[in-house]
Amino acid sequence: MSGFRLDLSKMSKGIDSNTAIPPRDIFTTLPNKNAKFQYPRDVQSEVWERWFNVRNNPTSIIKMNTGSGKTSVGLIILKSCINEGVGPAVYLVPDNYLVKQVMEEAMQLGIPVTLDEKSPKFIAGHEILVTNIYKIVNGKSVFGVGDDGEKIQIGSIIIDDAHACLSTIEEQFTLDISKSNPAYAKLFKMFESSLMNQCSAKTLEIKSGDKNPYIRVPFWKWQESINEITKIILENKNSTDISFKWALIKENLLLSKCIVNATKIEISPHCIPIHMIPSLSNARRKIFMTATLVDESILASHFGITDESLANPITPKTIGDIGDRMILMPQVINPDLTDLEIKEMCKDISKAHNVVVLVPSDHRAKFWADVANKILDKDTIHDGVKELRNRHVGLVVLTNRYDGIDLPNTACRLLVIDGLPDVRRLVDKTTQSVLLGSEKTKDDIIQKIEQGMGRGVRSSDDFCGVILLGKALNGAVFLGSSLEKFSPATKAQIKLSQELVKILPDTTISAIRSALDYCLLCEPEWKSMSKGALAGLSLEQKKVDIHTINKRKAYDLASRNMAQKAAGILINGSNITDKIHRGFLKEHAAEYINLYDNKESQILLQSASNDNYRVLKPLSGVRYNRLNNISLEQAKECSSYFKSNFNDANEIIIHTNLIIENLIFMEETSNSFENAIDQVAKLIGFKSHRPENDTGKGPDNLWSLGNNCYLVIECKNGTTTSKISKHDCNQLNGSAEWFKSTYDQTAKFYPIMIHCSNHPEYAATLGSSSRIMTSNDLDNFKSAVLNFIKAVCSEDKRHDHDFIHERLISYKLRASDIVNNYSRKFKTS
Repeated sequence: MSGFRLDLSKMSKGIDSNTAIPPRDIFTTLPNKNAKFQYPRDVQSEVWERWFNVRNNPTSIIKMNTGSGKTSVGLIILKSCINEGVGPAVYLVPDNYLVKQVMEEAMQLGIPVTLDEKSPKFIAGHEILVTNIYKIVNGKSVFGVGDDGEKIQIGSIIIDDAHACLSTIEEQFTLDISKSNPAYAKLFKMFESSLMNQCSAKTLEIKSGDKNPYIRVPFWKWQESINEITKIILENKNSTDISFKWALIKENLLLSKCIVNATKIEISPHCIPIHMIPSLSNARRKIFMTATLVDESILASHFGITDESLANPITPKTIGDIGDRMILMPQVINPDLTDLEIKEMCKDISKAHNVVVLVPSDHRAKFWADVANKILDKDTIHDGVKELRNRHVGLVVLTNRYDGIDLPNTACRLLVIDGLPDVRRLVDKTTQSVLLGSEKTKDDIIQKIEQGMGRGVRSSDDFCGVILLGKALNGAVFLGSSLEKFSPATKAQIKLSQELVKILPDTTISAIRSALDYCLLCEPEWKSMSKGALAGLSLEQKKVDIHTINKRKAYDLASRNMAQKAAGILINGSNITDKIHRGFLKEHAAEYINLYDNKESQILLQSASNDNYRVLKPLSGVRYNRLNNISLEQAKECSSYFKSNFNDANEIIIHTNLIIENLIFMEETSNSFENAIDQVAKLIGFKSHRPENDTGKGPDNLWSLGNNCYLVIECKNGTTTSKISKHDCNQLNGSAEWFKSTYDQTAKFYPIMIHCSNHPEYAATLGSSSRIMTSNDLDNFKSAVLNFIKAVCSEDKRHDHDFIHERLISYKLRASDIVNNYSRKFKTS
């Protein structure tokens, strides 16, 4: 350089990264960005342009595939907001693991960021705060809660991985009062009478310490006692299980559900009152970013978003820039394959590739313990994932972690999703139970599975095999309309994988392993076909779930003392063909009506119970409709059930496997077990229902065997005791008395208890005709049912009554066989 310097400050300045507002201009003018950010990707430019055109909308939803540069898109958008004077700006993520990732990306782009919400530069709008959802959404938030107002103002906020933030928000707005808290005993005493009217057996089980049952407190009892409830909680508000969340829900107790079990009382508002975090709800620009959100309407229930942005997410023109995934369901390909065979295959693959297994519970993690190189929990997951990204580890198990982790490239070459994702909150278990059999229940399951499958491919050039394991999971994905609920890219990859399965030489585990190798070894022909299946895919314009929107609107109205309008919205939206869901919606409307008209509320609740027996029982009770016991032609009933509910023989096998998988002795599975007992009766040609669940009285299950003969069944699959307790004996005896008083005296019945023991404890008495189905008897029964179904379906004899009749005889599944072959007399000493 020559011996003089020019004063460039005297020249007129163009735009730079601190003055430009259009996001692409900001990206282009960033002076210190890493060389890898030389040019923006087409999908990034498309999203920036579309967002910029609607940037003044209070809410925007951006949907981009993982690995498409979503984090950079969000950081540049916030930089645009700052430059336009809409600060301070916050980049919000689900956890600290992702905080670090966003910080690293910002540093590489040369965008000023901070972790300190007190930073003067952040407050002044000169740098972006990167933080996790816990920092803002908690009962003692430094950003302010309720009447505290906005302690820290937010102008613009990105909520990244919005789907992964939802469970954290739910947790923060859910009050768990443990049994050790003095408030528990006082509240239980207050609710006990109304709980007994809902279901006396479950209430008594809860009192005895049984962890399986749970009951919702009737809304009329909750509403009439709200002042006393509040007083009891206030007396104990400094206890650890109340103090941190009290500020978030204290103004919203009236419009909450309360669920009771033996370990805690859980209180959760019908929708998240996000206005309790004023800084978040009042932000001038809220931008939600997600890769796997199947249904945007959940943003209504959790963030209060009800505007047109829900129906108009911002997306790139095409969404095919996702990595290659071969998605296989081995137990759909071959229903005879066992979990053990698939586990052994995964262990073998883990010798050369990292295999990650997502399980729903600690119980299921134990199944993998003998082959796992590591089982990661919340304390070890970050270091464990880091190790996976850096080297070959082998087979690694993660418990109930379907989101919030990145497993790019060699970190995960085979991803196994084992079993249905579990719901943890009692309120979610209650909702799931009430909606059992409705299409509505599938949405949350598909959302979780989609999130889980997204862990294994984190860029467009990444690749990963995916195995869906477990009969219940396969049934949930494969049967009915579930496949149509997945995102377009996932649907395309599932369909391509199904095409591959059709040309397999056989359906053995070795053939499935060979098919996986096409993906794992990145075979060029497979890779080309996979890319072709995704080419040109665009996001399908799905209808937003109007019922979730209505639920939010009704909640907001009721919280402003406009209960009549709130109920009207729900009633108008309940005119649907799905009876189970219709009953659920009517029950919710009845709750709001009860705020101003008790009598009308009970009338609507009675109507709701006519549609769905599982809703709250009205004060007048639910009329019990006896099982029809006309002379049953078992084989004909069986064939008719197959014809009415399944498209082909393979669907019947998958459904049966799903049912059989739920017939296990394990704590906290009573509802799924009783439902499986109900379903298995129909598979073998009997009529069945669940009196206690439907009306609050009677046995868990009642089977009609024809010829005026019945089985009165009590399910105790959650017990671990070596003897049958007096309480359980009394319950079976009580169900027998219920049957005698409800049915004709000429009706014959067998009281049967499903229990791990057939020996009553001292001073416990069973009726002389009572019988026990032990774990061994249950296993034999399951085997007989499965073999019967296979025999019928393998030759596709679904409509051959004679063939079905013969197989019912050979597998000892006729009415005369059930009691003698699959139950036994109880021991008397």
